[in-house]
Amino acid sequence: MSEISKLAELRKLLFEMERSIGLQNLSAAERDIYYAASDLAEVRRDVKTTRLQAHKLVIGISRPTFFRALKSLVNKGYLRQNAAAGRGFYHVESSR
Repeated sequence: MSEISKLAELRKLLFEMERSIGLQNLSAAERDIYYAASDLAEVRRDVKTTRLQAHKLVIGISRPTFFRALKSLVNKGYLRQNAAAGRGFYHVESSR
């Protein structure tokens, strides 16, 4: 099996996993931000915007696209702003 065939198999598996948990309708930027937030939430429950922007999965997303996608994720219920923790903190809603 060639390297590209292995990658294709992994991509198909990822696509099926995303579909099974309801991520298939998110844009690529939304998915990457959600993945990054979930990754960062493993260490700290609430994720700060600046830490999200510095995450490896998000670093290539332009600032305007980042903030549009972040707002969209909040509106869709994937993330929730946590005003009690301070400005720019988000909580990952895992019960999607």
